[in-house]
Amino acid sequence: MGRDKRNEQRGEHFTKLIRNTMEEPAWRALSPVAQALYPWLKLEWRGPQANNNGKIQLSVRQAAERLGVGVNTAARAFHELQAKGFLVMTQHARLGVSGQACSPSYELTELGLPHAQKPGGRLLFKAWREGSDFPVHKATINNPTGSRKRRSAEVLQLVQSGGS
Repeated sequence: MGRDKRNEQRGEHFTKLIRNTMEEPAWRALSPVAQALYPWLKLEWRGPQANNNGKIQLSVRQAAERLGVGVNTAARAFHELQAKGFLVMTQHARLGVSGQACSPSYELTELGLPHAQKPGGRLLFKAWREGSDFPVHKATINNPTGSRKRRSAEVLQLVQSGGS
């Protein structure tokens, strides 16, 4: 049995957490789940040669599975990272033409964007202060009134008008 040369060419995929980032007040204000989510998002970055920052995709369900938490807990972690300036949503989740869902795209503010003039990121988390969170983009509610509320309103109208 010969050796597998494909496996020898693959390097380990790792990411680094920078101590200065972890000593920021914004990092310390994050919940442990949000702190655990950040390296998973950073692992989705392909590196400086194939910079995909601004197009990093990780769904809430994937994050929940990787972290071993519920979907709502993972969603709160995404919102916390946005509120503290570590993450910016660049494109909302959407349903593609073929009906295939696509998760939202994110920018890690610690890393530079591929088309940026200067090499560093925006580092929004350094400007974060207690009580002044950044705006969080949440998914919109598709049916805010609910079909049952609308139907019961129609029935009430029919009853009031005499059933005709």
